[in-house]
Amino acid sequence: MRLSKLWLRDFRCYEELDIEFARGCTVVTGSNGQGKTSLLEAVGWIATARSLRGVVDAALVRSGAEEAIVRAEISYETDNTTLVEAAIRAVGRNKILVNKQTLTRKRDLIENLRVTVFSPDDLDLVKGSPARRRDYLDDLLEASAPRYAGVRSDVERIVKQRNALLRSGVRGESDRNTLEVLDDRLIENGGEQVRGRLRLIDRLTPELDGAYASLAGSETVVGNRYVPGWSESNIALMPDDVEARMRGGLEALRSREIDRGVSLVGPHRDDWLLELDDLDARNHGSQGEQRTLALAMRLAGHRVVAEVVGADPVLLLDDVFSELDPQRSEALIANLPNTQTLLTTASPLPTGVRADVHLRVERGRVIAE
Repeated sequence: MRLSKLWLRDFRCYEELDIEFARGCTVVTGSNGQGKTSLLEAVGWIATARSLRGVVDAALVRSGAEEAIVRAEISYETDNTTLVEAAIRAVGRNKILVNKQTLTRKRDLIENLRVTVFSPDDLDLVKGSPARRRDYLDDLLEASAPRYAGVRSDVERIVKQRNALLRSGVRGESDRNTLEVLDDRLIENGGEQVRGRLRLIDRLTPELDGAYASLAGSETVVGNRYVPGWSESNIALMPDDVEARMRGGLEALRSREIDRGVSLVGPHRDDWLLELDDLDARNHGSQGEQRTLALAMRLAGHRVVAEVVGADPVLLLDDVFSELDPQRSEALIANLPNTQTLLTTASPLPTGVRADVHLRVERGRVIAE
């Protein structure tokens, strides 16, 4: 799959934009604040129905407009094309069309276009909170098997309902019965999400180790452990027992949940611990090692998704080379998959980048060079 055309209206700083992309590498240059990242953000939104920056949809609508329009033509090796159109509203519900038909489930959107995003913020995958690593795993799950988007949404909704009940106080029999129903739903959906993560980690582990070795040029051993916040045992060794252990966690922490008014058991409390030579990468890795590990995570995730779906996602590289030294830049370039790539930069391109098209962005206008 590849992105062949993109149209924008009132998206971020873009009043109007009509652009075609090369099959290979498109390099987008320009000073900071001119709209380079917003261009990639539009592509990311059409693939996932959310901002790659993690902002609310209303922030994507140009100031003074009521909605932003994003339209993308996606081409495939079969010579078929898909037209995806989205109206992103400042207020109210968004509307998404695929080949002029209304999309009823967001999770179906990912079948049309998959992307792998590299950005300077990726360092938070290693140094940041467990939520960043959970999102990394769940995003890859959705890209590999879109049904997990529904599982993820169900778990988030159930946890929200449990939290509301726990905050209000579990006082009578009716509340206790409702909590038991929510527990059963959390165990069913949460167990499926955790097992999906564990299977994904099994695929990721060798790819992550290989990617790190290629980027770092060292024999550092990359390790990882899935750490549930509600079970002392290593559930990675017994994935078939996830539901039983989750139920045990709910029973053990019941009084604490009621006292604190928050759900303490479930996939939303888990972490994926990353290690370098058996030491926690968050606390013991150097800045260079942490950044290399973050790049390796993106490369490994890309390779796993490409293997599962049988096609390389489109690469979106948002000014990543500004944070890398020449050695790591060269290593990353050498290990990038041979697929359609959109690359933004505010500085000169590293040696080795072969651009098929050069574009320059100035105040929301794209100019071919």
